[in-house]
Amino acid sequence: MNTTTEPRTYGGWRLARGMGFWGLGLAGTLLLMGAMVALMLVMAWSWQVAVSAALPIAVLTGLTVGRVDGVPISELLLRRLRWWRARHAGWHVYRAGVLVDHPRALDLPGPLAARELLEIEDGRGGTFGLVRDRRTGHLTAVLRVAAATPALVERDRADEWVAGWHQWLASLGFTDTIVWVAVTVTTRPASGTTLEDRVLSRLDPDAPASARRWLADLVAASPRACADVTTTVSITIDPARMAEPTSDLLEQTADLSRLLYGAETGLAACGVGFLGRASAAWIAGHLRSAYDPRAAGEVERALAADDPDGLLTWADAGPIAAEEAWDHYRHDTGTSVTYAWREAPRQRVTSDVLGYLLAPGRWPKRVSLLLRPLPASQATRVLEDQVQAASFRTRWRQQTGRDTTAREEQDADQATQAAREEAAGAGVVLASAYATVTVTDDAELAAATADLTARADHSRLRVRPLSGGQAAGFCTTLGIGVHPADLAARTWEQGGR
Repeated sequence: MNTTTEPRTYGGWRLARGMGFWGLGLAGTLLLMGAMVALMLVMAWSWQVAVSAALPIAVLTGLTVGRVDGVPISELLLRRLRWWRARHAGWHVYRAGVLVDHPRALDLPGPLAARELLEIEDGRGGTFGLVRDRRTGHLTAVLRVAAATPALVERDRADEWVAGWHQWLASLGFTDTIVWVAVTVTTRPASGTTLEDRVLSRLDPDAPASARRWLADLVAASPRACADVTTTVSITIDPARMAEPTSDLLEQTADLSRLLYGAETGLAACGVGFLGRASAAWIAGHLRSAYDPRAAGEVERALAADDPDGLLTWADAGPIAAEEAWDHYRHDTGTSVTYAWREAPRQRVTSDVLGYLLAPGRWPKRVSLLLRPLPASQATRVLEDQVQAASFRTRWRQQTGRDTTAREEQDADQATQAAREEAAGAGVVLASAYATVTVTDDAELAAATADLTARADHSRLRVRPLSGGQAAGFCTTLGIGVHPADLAARTWEQGGR
């Protein structure tokens, strides 16, 4: 996953990122410094041994410092090794058997295998869907919202929405149970099934034939003239962070439901209309449409039925077959490619900077912005560390006789400004963005990916494909509680994929 080495800001919202020596990050910095210290110790002990060890240490340093397209060579080699291991073990292929006698036969592929769908009472006479990670215990609720366009309001009103969004994110830092928030915008050409069902079923059989033909032609042409746009805000909590941790799932969901009330109220000031919490059937249908794009019309009909819960279940959400390749992910009737941003825009941006990337296009597309709010108690320490790191790099260049670049001076100024804004009440979040484009015809894959990268460039985002991690990227943009940073941390803890 890509990270930048410096914080970014828009108003009072700070994007904090990990820092390291020469932009290597913590692991690369420790490895490089360890190699240099080891070489000096060996030189003090024996010159002959030091000469023999110089070449391996030089190779190790080159692999750590050298980069290809902004990625350390060591990381690329490690990624290839893990990919080879996964393919050798057959982890990249998923097949749902027609008849499988197994209690977990209907689990979803990849990172979704450990997740289950629950239906919870909301305390207001209704229910909503909840995705639970059986491995970590994380609970994810999906809020359906309708975003208002800033193009139809005064500029001051749009600025108020941005300020409200900043305040909403800052408030999340005071809720220890929230581990991350995902804002997902899904666009696709409208299937036309909803319009067809509503119009053709209401035609008067005694109407003139010409009028019936005109309406039929209009309905047939509607998928080419409109698009479906769905916006969701997913909130993931860790019950282990509760003030009084409990293993009782009922108490955990009750605490989440109370937290959602406050989040839903705060969204009103962010320029979005709250439509309600997503039902279990809606979540299952959302996944089904993503894995099988050609089934989107059937999903719409099922959700419009009187009893959608009986038609759309967790067993219907996953694909019949899926296969991950190095640079794409094939699933049922679609093939998808997922991109991640390399870094946020370094210049100041306006509130509509992502408008072109989020706008509907010819192909189904999902864009997810992942936000990990730092607890207020940690925000100060993180920003102070960034200020000290920027100061260290400046002193190091001065002592080695190298001139400080304009970019480094700007980064140091921004780090100092970030600390001042946090002291004045600004929130601190770790941010990343992912985008997935899907085609139903492989011949259109090159054009679809070119369109996505062009849209990202227009939005001032530098993106790159998630090579070797397409399945994880695809699940990330579904907006149901998957975060690549969390998956990577678990990979290191388990010592494998």
